[in-house]
Amino acid sequence: MDSDRARRLVRFLFVVLAMAVALDMLGGCAAFNREQVHVSIAGIDALPSEGMEVRFNVKLRIQNPNDTAISFNGVSIELELNGQSFATGVTGESGSVPRFGETVVSVPVTVPALSALRQVFAFVERSQSGQIPYILRGRLSGVGITGSTRFIDQGALSLPLAIPQVGVDS
Repeated sequence: MDSDRARRLVRFLFVVLAMAVALDMLGGCAAFNREQVHVSIAGIDALPSEGMEVRFNVKLRIQNPNDTAISFNGVSIELELNGQSFATGVTGESGSVPRFGETVVSVPVTVPALSALRQVFAFVERSQSGQIPYILRGRLSGVGITGSTRFIDQGALSLPLAIPQVGVDS
């Protein structure tokens, strides 16, 4: 009788465990139905350089297309130009993006001297088309079930087609 009782107890625990996993998965599916946040570059400002590095402040516009607010407690980004890594940055800034709303977050980024030099040559080569392709990859920490959400934005930066020459008479 004890072995029969033990088998029923194990079966009962297995059924309870299976139900708990199923409920957790259903809850997870509801969270996965959440629309992904949209992140784009809202602006880039120069910061004081440090040594052989160039520094910028990248302003990110985070849009929340969901009906609940999204809280975050850190942002990390990597910016590629012309298919090559250009700048990386992190911030411990925390905040919240309101439901069906947006917010702007500033992330200081560092451009190593070699990356900056490489891009100067690429800008010269691409000056004919006036377009510099970019890819912005990043992560908002503290969002969703996994504790973070990744994002990507890509496009082309437009360069002036003609470089004005100062002090030249026509």
